[in-house]
Amino acid sequence: MKVYFNNSCKICKAEIDIYKKQKIQEIDWVDITNNISAEKETLKSDKELLRRLHIKDNEKVFEGAEAFLLLWKRMPKYRFLYNFFKLPIVFNIFSIIYEIFAFFLYIKNKKQLKN
Repeated sequence: MKVYFNNSCKICKAEIDIYKKQKIQEIDWVDITNNISAEKETLKSDKELLRRLHIKDNEKVFEGAEAFLLLWKRMPKYRFLYNFFKLPIVFNIFSIIYEIFAFFLYIKNKKQLKN
């Protein structure tokens, strides 16, 4: 499983650094900053990658709140988050809040884009 994240975003980096401490062997952490390979692997533009967290697992790309669910499901210490946030009503609320938060992070970080 590959997790595509923005290492140049202080908030994003801080959260991912917490997850990296779990040292899960099956997770490959990929910084999307100026990373053409990440764009090719995910078939996403630099704008799309900057806008949300992405995960590629078994050739399928997940993004946003759905990507977080997959990440938490694979991390024993955070599986309780998966079990809570996968509940349909909770997931819907989480998705909305995630999109709002991710939008403001995108606005804050869009100066990183090449174009």
